[in-house]
Amino acid sequence: MKWTLPNILTVARLLAAPLVPVLFLYFARPWADWYAMILFIVASITDYLDGYLARAWKLESLFGAAMDPIADKAMVLIALLVINGYAGMTPWILLPSALIIYREVFVSGLRETLGDKARALKVTNLAKWKTTVQMVAIAILFSTGIFEHSLLDRIQGMDDQMVAAIMNGDVADEIGLRFYATGMTWSAWIGIGLLWIAGILTLITGWDYFSKAMPFLREDPEDA
Repeated sequence: MKWTLPNILTVARLLAAPLVPVLFLYFARPWADWYAMILFIVASITDYLDGYLARAWKLESLFGAAMDPIADKAMVLIALLVINGYAGMTPWILLPSALIIYREVFVSGLRETLGDKARALKVTNLAKWKTTVQMVAIAILFSTGIFEHSLLDRIQGMDDQMVAAIMNGDVADEIGLRFYATGMTWSAWIGIGLLWIAGILTLITGWDYFSKAMPFLREDPEDA
């Protein structure tokens, strides 16, 4: 392997993926959510950059072609596991996450089975949109944790009546409770909505890959 910039970015993503849950071990929330969101956004940007630079500078390599999708899948799947863990396995998040994980395992299995014939399973534009939508959804869901725990920090020690009065506008909101409550609600709904869109695109692109793989999976009559 040559240490070109695209390959360095790919390796950096491979190393960054397992760091996401580690952040929640060593940092209190919402700081862990902040760091995880920033790490995920930076990794998502490098996903675009390494492919773009490899093509623009003619630095495409077998290592990059093999490791790039692995880095993408590792980053997304680990982030989804962390989000589901801290969301308490909420069905609205768990189900689309399960669809995404199932599809990634299914397509990876197809590629492994097809071997050299896996070139037929080229990444489609719809698959690229699916990747973009799920990465945006994950980043927004990390922000939900930021809003939620920033809100919890601010209401620490306050009685329920005072919190209710501030939320209802009866008492001046000098510490931004309504801002964080609104951010928590909207980021959760938008993040979950985008995750469901990604889940639907996951089913469509998964079926597309399966349809393209079927001609290579049929046995010859002589071998049956």
